[in-house]
Amino acid sequence: MFFNRTSFSISPFNGFNPSKPSKPSKLFNPFNPFHRTIHADLAPAPQPFRAPSRLACMVAAAIIATSLPLASITEAKTFRWASQGDVLTMDPHAQNEGLNNAISDHVYEPLLNRGKTMAIEPCLALSWTQINPTTTRFKLRDKVTFHDGTPFTADDVVFSITRAGEKTSNFGAYMQGIKEAKKVDNLTVDIITNGPAPTLLDQLTEIRVMSRAWATKYNVTRPQDFKNKEETFAARNANGTGAFILRAREPDVKTVLVANSNWWGKRDSNVTEVVYTPIKQDATRISALISGEIDLVLDPPVQDVGSLKANPALKVVEGNENRTIFLAMDQGRNELQYSNVKGKNPFKDVRVRQAMLLTVDINAIQKTVMRGLSLPTMSMIAPQVRGYSKDLEKRPAVDTAKAKKLMADAGYPNGFEVTLDCPNNRYINDERICTAIAGMLSKIDIKIKLNSMPRVTYFPKIQNIDSSFHLYGWGVPTFDSLYTLQSVIRTKTSGGDGEQNYSGYSNPKVDALIDQLKTEADLAKRATITREALLIHQADVGHIPLHHQIIPWAMRKNVTVVHRADNRVFAKWAMVN
Repeated sequence: MFFNRTSFSISPFNGFNPSKPSKPSKLFNPFNPFHRTIHADLAPAPQPFRAPSRLACMVAAAIIATSLPLASITEAKTFRWASQGDVLTMDPHAQNEGLNNAISDHVYEPLLNRGKTMAIEPCLALSWTQINPTTTRFKLRDKVTFHDGTPFTADDVVFSITRAGEKTSNFGAYMQGIKEAKKVDNLTVDIITNGPAPTLLDQLTEIRVMSRAWATKYNVTRPQDFKNKEETFAARNANGTGAFILRAREPDVKTVLVANSNWWGKRDSNVTEVVYTPIKQDATRISALISGEIDLVLDPPVQDVGSLKANPALKVVEGNENRTIFLAMDQGRNELQYSNVKGKNPFKDVRVRQAMLLTVDINAIQKTVMRGLSLPTMSMIAPQVRGYSKDLEKRPAVDTAKAKKLMADAGYPNGFEVTLDCPNNRYINDERICTAIAGMLSKIDIKIKLNSMPRVTYFPKIQNIDSSFHLYGWGVPTFDSLYTLQSVIRTKTSGGDGEQNYSGYSNPKVDALIDQLKTEADLAKRATITREALLIHQADVGHIPLHHQIIPWAMRKNVTVVHRADNRVFAKWAMVN
């Protein structure tokens, strides 16, 4: 057996007040290609874990047994899923990272969310109205409670939006243009922006709402400073309004969630318990799936996908993610760290970056490392993202001879040494990609020292800009190019600008175009601005794009889930038969 399936005791919560699902409502988002008539269907949040007595365990079990939103308790199902890395934190504003957000989405909810087809739908906000060009009014859902039984009100929305904008938050990209949130009454909030905010609704799908009272009680009114290894109560405990409640959090062991019987939403699922288990080793993870210890593996090794598809007890669903994998080079420091070059920085010379671009063979990576499960690219945004165009894919052919000449012209005829920082449990085949790149760059005498590490170590290192050269991946939850351009490419200043620009790339022309994009509402003009900015960035070789991920999910035949382009598993839509 690969892990212990013993259940943990449950912290009981107060009250049972199920609300009826809201009626269908027609919503139009001019930036939403999936506009349709929709039903609002969402969920509540988690409870701090305490080691209880045996009597408390029995009482808690009785509470859940008598209030599960299923036809009978015999239908209750545990959904067990795994991937190679663990959740970084339970603080919903501390780390803007894919798996972290996927787990948070079970426990915490935003004002708006994305449904099964990625369409924007009501969540904690039932409706919204544009009062003027800089004010949007949101009517909140009534009779919603947090997992500890306290009511959800406008005060919690104002608090959460303010919290997401704090310096220790990693969610600055979603705060773009937001000046403040103001309470109108207990169920009405105005969000005021610095100017027209064409992506406001997209941004709000990722700002999750916390209880102000709970955060105050446990001294977590400010987000956890994850990159500096701060420990807070919110890092291992949670209290939201979502469909599942946090029962237990054991870092690097498991995270257990249980169904919230007081959830206001409609549950298309028979899952009453979720157990997420990080399993680092590929062989162990797949063996657990084959043996039935795990119901779903989020990231099966690409070399095993064929055999998994052939296994009659399993099935594989796949599609391309809205995530781009790329290389980032330190162009900010005058002297390159973790290198044998002293007194200067070769990555500041565009000829060196051009040489690297001409040497990295993305088609070879697709064939030999990714086994065909990637979309080679020259674009920093994926095809699903607004602003993408095919002419961004024009990449020069691999040309080692030309690359060597560029290196010599830049003053590095014998190359140089540098460390490549790489996660080994975050992206699909991440460490193998880095190993392949090290071999390719050796052809132009760039000698790579590979420094691979787990994601829990990798992200603080990169976020502290303690790297000369690293592999990174960037998904786009807003499905708009501004998210990538502002976060990864724009010069770092404030208000979300350059929040994830760990390479120090900077071009004033690109910055000016990105700033135009922040307030431009016309889709055609936005596409033109995006294309121009990305073409300049390409000419600068600001980053080296590699591919867009194709994400296969492997699961037992009796499991049904909704596979989405953001690579997030939602238990509220899962069936285990």
